[in-house]
Amino acid sequence: MGGVVDCFCVLPPWLLIDPLLQRCLLEDIGRGDRTTNSLLRSCETLVEAEWIAKAPGVIAGLPIAARIFKLLNDEVNFTATFSEGKFCNSGETVAQVSGPLDALLMGERVALNLVMHMSGVASLTRQYTEKVADLPVIFTDTRKTTPGLRILEKYATQVGGAVNHRMGLDDAVMIKDNHIAVAGGIGEAVAQIRSRIPYPLTVEVETDSLKQVKEVLEHKVDIIMLDNMPLMMMEEAVQVIRKHNDRIKIEASGNITLETIRATAQTGVDYISSSAPVTQARWLDLSMKING
Repeated sequence: MGGVVDCFCVLPPWLLIDPLLQRCLLEDIGRGDRTTNSLLRSCETLVEAEWIAKAPGVIAGLPIAARIFKLLNDEVNFTATFSEGKFCNSGETVAQVSGPLDALLMGERVALNLVMHMSGVASLTRQYTEKVADLPVIFTDTRKTTPGLRILEKYATQVGGAVNHRMGLDDAVMIKDNHIAVAGGIGEAVAQIRSRIPYPLTVEVETDSLKQVKEVLEHKVDIIMLDNMPLMMMEEAVQVIRKHNDRIKIEASGNITLETIRATAQTGVDYISSSAPVTQARWLDLSMKING
């Protein structure tokens, strides 16, 4: 394992993504581009343009931009000059686009917004993964994502070097404090859920104390999360778990920052999860400039 993962980042099929992109376009276009349609006498005006980075960062989402323009007009050609995950400097051209002017202007804002957001997520993710690149730990994202954009944001964290945590509630079982309270205890929650879930879903339990860790160990779960634990407690919890069963995976979560992630990794956990790359990322500023 390693913090910066040489992952093969793959977007889901367009069949799944196109409805999302179409909703984004419909939101912005409304009943039509009043400005461009009033300016042009013909929709056949062909132009060339460049996408230019206005700040340094990791590029993510250019295939999404290309798809947006194709949805508007199949004659648009979008050529990425930077590969996904590559670091760009301010002033560099990251893509070239050509085609009917009305399609370029109609899709410009939606395409730029998504790529700027995704590149910001990838850039902050890269900062986190680089902090622990030499340690045997995997950095993962969470389900704290923008409603409707989870697919794109989780793709962006992959581009930045992270591994995706569960995409949704159907991916795996994660028993949290509220589940435990409703069930009447950790053992009760694990037993009820395990008897009803399909094979081979993994079972993870969230803990916030050594007492809970020791109780969870009695129920042979797959993953134990150490949530918001002080470092000294986390170190002790890792030792207790490893001594009991070294095949159980350990995840650290809660208040992970760029300043604390390395010390957290050095406790010996297998995974570190954080919502920060999505919830705290700043957009990477990009602009489209028409040539001529």
